[in-house]
Amino acid sequence: MKNTKIIKAIALIGIAFALVFIGYWFGSSNHQASKAMQSGTSADASMDSQTDRKVLYWHDPMVPGNKFDKPGKSPFMDMQLVPVYADEGTDGGVKVSPTLQQNLGIRFAAVRRADSRDSLELVGSTQFDESAAEVVQSRTNGYIDKLYARSPMQRIKRGDPVASVFVPEWIAPQEEYLALKRGGNMELAAAAKQRMRAMSIPDGLIAQADRSGQSQTHITLTSPVTGVMTELSVRDGAMVTPGMTIAKIAGLNKVWLIAEVPEALANTVRPGMDVEATASGDTNKKYAGKVRDVLPGINASTRTLQARLELDNRDGNLTPGMLMRIRLNADKSISRLLVPTEAVITTGKQSIVLVAGDHNSMRPVVVTTGRDIGDDTEIVTGLAEGQKVVASGQFLIDSEASLKSVLPKFTSNAEQPNAPVTVFKSIGKVEKITPDALTLSHQPITALGWGAMTMDFKKAQPNAFKGIAVGQEVEFSFKQVGDDYVLDTVKSVGEKP
Repeated sequence: MKNTKIIKAIALIGIAFALVFIGYWFGSSNHQASKAMQSGTSADASMDSQTDRKVLYWHDPMVPGNKFDKPGKSPFMDMQLVPVYADEGTDGGVKVSPTLQQNLGIRFAAVRRADSRDSLELVGSTQFDESAAEVVQSRTNGYIDKLYARSPMQRIKRGDPVASVFVPEWIAPQEEYLALKRGGNMELAAAAKQRMRAMSIPDGLIAQADRSGQSQTHITLTSPVTGVMTELSVRDGAMVTPGMTIAKIAGLNKVWLIAEVPEALANTVRPGMDVEATASGDTNKKYAGKVRDVLPGINASTRTLQARLELDNRDGNLTPGMLMRIRLNADKSISRLLVPTEAVITTGKQSIVLVAGDHNSMRPVVVTTGRDIGDDTEIVTGLAEGQKVVASGQFLIDSEASLKSVLPKFTSNAEQPNAPVTVFKSIGKVEKITPDALTLSHQPITALGWGAMTMDFKKAQPNAFKGIAVGQEVEFSFKQVGDDYVLDTVKSVGEKP
């Protein structure tokens, strides 16, 4: 019996030594394997051993702005970091296969440099060119014997009669001159002729008296220019005096165009700038001209100033009061970077262009835009000449490739203050409390497609939720503000609101 107990004791001791040896052997093997893995990771940290693909960096998809040079656990969420591979696109971009590009109808355009002149689109109305207006006046006392022009705004040609004036006081000087001439006293006749000229008797009327031998009692006043009679101050039988204006005639070879210039663009309009105008009634006909004057003073009601433009109207088609569209062109051309206007995505706060890279990749670039020139837009900063940009299909790319973590959000609550804000609710455990956030291990949130995880939720104010302690199980609600998730309410489970 004693021998049997001794044998059993020896057997147990042997089994114990064997277990210790096996444990030591496995521990050594695992330690060496771990060291080998660590050395392999440090030696080639940018390569994925499973896929043999080059890794640019690791990131947390929920917080895509932060990048890490090694794999591991996310400091923001209870999840592993995700690699971003070099063949998936450039930094911050996305890879879109050629087949998908064709299906989405994506077109590309090159960033090009071109010389162009600044232009300004305005609206204005035509007026008579007052600088080309002429007046028909009487040089003596008399009476309107016959009025050929019957009403204002009547068209008239140069040399057409306006009025016939009977001048009684011109009869006596003419009779004296004719008598002296018939008497042969040429010296006194010449003196009488000079007196007639001093009395403003036209040379043509004197010559006619010489030829006919009779004094001329009427003078016909004619239009000095071709245009429109803007004023007619007399009627038949009216008395006229020296210097009295009988009619005013405005020429139509040139017309004024009065343009309304916004106050903010007042300094961009200068005399001498080239003008191209189009009438509303005939958009195919264009008129050329120049800026004549910039009139002083701002209209208090419209906050505009007026620029006086001069247009060539030799065809006579323009008349006062016509509404015209105006393009003012600067004197000098400026070299600018241009992209198609449709390539620029305007979010309200910034402008974005999708730039094509290697391996069918595309990445968003924030740009500063300048003037719109035809179908192109000037790029002030953000792009370089020769780059390829996506000219169409940008929003389809965002929908197909789910680029919400890559492309800036096109809309936000800040840009749409009246848009409804979605509030999400869940239950979780408080893991950590800081002045800026609460770290919560929460249950799955199906509305967002989230599984159970541990993550930070921002606090609207540092002193919010003072009654909450680490380790408590809480019910909480939150909403998304930009890229952050901000807590709305936090209370212990079972606590009444």
